[in-house]
Formats: sequence, structure tokens, C-alpha cells
Amino acid sequence: MNSSTPSPAAAERSRGRPLDTRQQDLKAQLLNTAEQLFADQGYAATSIRQLADTVGVNPALVHYYFGNKHALLQAVLENSLTPLVQALAALRDDPEAPADGIARLILSMAAQHPNIPRLMTREVLLPGGEMQDFFIKNMAPHVGGALPALLAREKSAGRLREDFDPGVAALLVLAVSVFPFIARALAEPVLGIGFDTDGMETLTQHVSKLLERGMTA
Repeated sequence: MNSSTPSPAAAERSRGRPLDTRQQDLKAQLLNTAEQLFADQGYAATSIRQLADTVGVNPALVHYYFGNKHALLQAVLENSLTPLVQALAALRDDPEAPADGIARLILSMAAQHPNIPRLMTREVLLPGGEMQDFFIKNMAPHVGGALPALLAREKSAGRLREDFDPGVAALLVLAVSVFPFIARALAEPVLGIGFDTDGMETLTQHVSKLLERGMTA
């Protein structure tokens, strides 16, 4: 190869070069597999090599895309939560942000990334979680932190019960939207709750009715 011609690997590493479709698909597969492994086993028990072996690639490729394991975990959270952050931001420009509508957004995110609630329980909510500091500083203000302001606006408009505190209301919205996925291992066999398309629609309808009847003025 002519020394003046960059190698394919060097070309791929050139700053700002977009990933082609195959690379995008592979990166998405790595993120989705990492999401499941981190949720099932925990961050500490999951290795880059195990992820690479599961997907069928060289561990060097994982480092190429994500750098290190901590950055990979950060990318997993950002990949799943960024659409929710954007949707919540859009609600700030909407004259109405009802609690059941917010819950539908959260349920939709959880349906697309069903491992994220368990992963966040392990690595964000519990003491010593690997992503706790990162989440509090960088993502919480745009996810849970955005909810009290939206619900306070609903309260000011007379659509949320006057005796409801927006912060407590936000916590309740998160709880009823996220907990079913944390409890899925018991909810399916013990309670008979389905998490397929029909089951998710039933769950969403129940959560919406619960919030609408319990929180609206």
C-alpha cells in the first residue's frame, strides 16, 4: 500500500467521519447487548471481552467505538434516555403536560429498552452505583428533574390537584411507570402481566387511568 494513502482503519478514525450503515448496526448491537449484560450481571461482573464474545467481534472493536467500559456504560444510558430527554424538553413548549402523558413517554422508553430500569436500579439508584454521579450531574436534571416543573405548571393551570406537591407527584409518576419493569421477573409469572405489545398497551392504559383519576383536579 502506498504510504501516502491512509489505511481503511485510519480513514474510519478520521475526525467527523460518519459511520456507515453496517457500522451503525454493529454499534447499536453492542449497545443493546451491553445494556442487557449490565442489567443482568451488573457493571462490575461484565467484561469487555464477554460483550465482544457475545456479539462475535474482537474486543478491540469495542474499545474503538467506546474507549473503555465506563464510557460504554455511559453510552448505554445516553442511547436509551436521550429520546426521553428530548420528548420531555418538547413538553416545555406544549401548553399541557398531563401526568398520564408524561407516564406514557416513560413507559414507551421502558418498552423500547426494557433492561434500562433494572440497569439504573443497579448502577444509579443503589448506593455506590457506577453511574450515580454522572446521572445526577448530567441526566437527572433533564429526566426526573424536569418533571416537577412540568407538573407545577399543570397545577398552576388547575389541571393537577391543588393538594398535590409537584415533587411528590413526579416521584409517583416515575414509580408507577418504571417499577413494573424492575419487577418484571415476578410480574409475568406471578401476576400474569404481559410485556408484549398488547400487554404494554394494557399496562399503559391502567397507569394513565390511575394518574388521571388520582391526580387531576
